[in-house]
Amino acid sequence: MSRYFIEVSYLGSKFSGFQLQQGLRPTIQGEVNRALSILCKCEIQTTTSSRTDAGVHAFQNFLHLDVDYKFTQKCIYSLNAILDNDIVLKQIYHVPPTAHSRFDAISRAYTYHIHHAKNPFVKEKSYYFPFKLDFDKLEQCAKILKSHIDFTSFSKKHTDVKTNICTILESSWNISKENTISFHVTSNRFLRGMVKALVGTQLLVGRGHISIAEFEEIIINKDCTLADFSPPSQGLFLEQVNYPIQLLSNSV
Repeated sequence: MSRYFIEVSYLGSKFSGFQLQQGLRPTIQGEVNRALSILCKCEIQTTTSSRTDAGVHAFQNFLHLDVDYKFTQKCIYSLNAILDNDIVLKQIYHVPPTAHSRFDAISRAYTYHIHHAKNPFVKEKSYYFPFKLDFDKLEQCAKILKSHIDFTSFSKKHTDVKTNICTILESSWNISKENTISFHVTSNRFLRGMVKALVGTQLLVGRGHISIAEFEEIIINKDCTLADFSPPSQGLFLEQVNYPIQLLSNSV
């Protein structure tokens, strides 16, 4: 029996999230399990690295599995032929038997995209937000986040985590040549709904609805009813899951 990491990329619009769920709506993990089961000719169950919500996209995410099967580069082609067109299996890595796709991750990076002008070509991958924003204030908010570690205010209620402590390694807003904006954040871990809440609450500052000082007070108060969780999922991308370099050194 060997353990493998599976690297995938996907457009999440029509899926009910990344993780396998009860019910009829498809999930990314469910589709990957199905493809692997067909190829390996046995029932395959995978373990996920990150639980992206319904409608969230990923340039990189991982699952792991144990199977008595030897994967090759040809298997990647075969699996992609089976998978839904909105999911791409990018690579398979042979890893040590104790490696875990979730717990061995060092950090994760997300980007949230926003466009100001109505554009039907990006509506599934960006948040249409036709309001004037003070970009300097957004940048100040992003810097403030790096000076805090308790993000209780930006976590949805009734989660099963033991702590709301996170170390934010990178936090910044960017403007593209097309005059769209994006929020980039990297952390050692994220809480449920955290990135969308960070975006929504910073947008309140950018529009002048709350001050920068009030934004920081929301962090300090540790009360999720004060944060804005309203930004939709389509603007959110899981950009990267980072592991120790040696862990992914043995691709098939």
